Amino acid sequence: MVNIKKNMNSSMERNVRADYVYCFLHNFDISSAIWVLYMVFKGLPLYQVGIAEGVFHVSSFLFEVPSGALADLFGRKRVIIIGRILSAVSAVMMFFSSNVFSFSIAFIVSALSYNLNSGSEEALVYDSMKAVNKEEAYIKVNSRINMIIEVSQGMATFAGGVLAQYSYSVCYITVIVISLISILPALLFKEPAVCIKGEKEERVSLINHFKKCYQILKGNRELLKVLLYFPMVFTFNTIVYYYGQQYFSLLGFNKISISLIMLLSGSFSVLGAFSCEKVISVLGEKTKYAASVLMGISIIIISLNNAFLAVAFFAIMNYANSLLYPIQSNSLNKLIPSGQRATILSIDSMLFSMFMVLLFPLSGLIADKLNLNYTFFGLGILQITLMIILLRKKR
Repeated sequence: MVNIKKNMNSSMERNVRADYVYCFLHNFDISSAIWVLYMVFKGLPLYQVGIAEGVFHVSSFLFEVPSGALADLFGRKRVIIIGRILSAVSAVMMFFSSNVFSFSIAFIVSALSYNLNSGSEEALVYDSMKAVNKEEAYIKVNSRINMIIEVSQGMATFAGGVLAQYSYSVCYITVIVISLISILPALLFKEPAVCIKGEKEERVSLINHFKKCYQILKGNRELLKVLLYFPMVFTFNTIVYYYGQQYFSLLGFNKISISLIMLLSGSFSVLGAFSCEKVISVLGEKTKYAASVLMGISIIIISLNNAFLAVAFFAIMNYANSLLYPIQSNSLNKLIPSGQRATILSIDSMLFSMFMVLLFPLSGLIADKLNLNYTFFGLGILQITLMIILLRKKR
């Protein structure tokens, strides 16, 4: 019995270590910093770029919860591996795309690959720690994971910018190879036992599974608040981050310079993940509000058409954004039962997609009709206004 428990502890701890490697590889997406430029290079106007991104988030909205349910019912490991295969397929499709329709199809496949990973990986790590009674240390592990994500994404954006300066084709071939390599650490995962006695049969039924998730959401107002708050805040950052590629290009930066800007902002994101615990110890519950207001102010300053200020506050915006990820993850996981974890975590991603579907294409259209300065300024004002309303309601 002791040996069995020891082996289980070893397997669950191995899951966390394997996830560090897996997390680095699957976030090393060198196309993330250049896909807008790539689509513009292919002849698409910004509003069509926005449409394609909107298709991604509509697809993500539709796939998110079913993919989470699949992970809960049939295993997080299997779903993660399938997601990695689809990521490589979507990169192949992007490589051969030349119009908004073909890009949109590639984005649909990419959305499904994203959905299959989004709640599954987080649920696997949290339940691995829960299985050995170490879930209280999760915020530390999640902070490390977010540091790995930021380092990986920072390195990837720099590498993508450098490669794109010479060849977009090399960029997407590299994405395909890395997507396939990332399957290797995923094969090391061991599925944590999340079923409690008496519920195993119920979990086999998809209908009963969704009924249980609905009951959890209906009976937990705190969980609903967390699910609504964070996706809204992350939407503003994501819009500015992606359209920022084109914005910095208009400010006169070349692709390598833009990749260096993205690398700088990634470094600030690493700093945010690293300092998260210390900031929370000082500000407590107010951290999430302070960070979101700082993001709004940064977006406004970015819009002022000053190259130096735009670069500096782009980095500050990403610092504030990275403070929120461990807070969000820990807040959600503490409120969700293991058997429904991946599904409800997927609802969080679904709500983010919903906000992106509404705002990303609209922002692209406004940028085409006016310019990105007005677009960013409006987003910054909107974010601060929403935070003020939220703070007043809290009082």
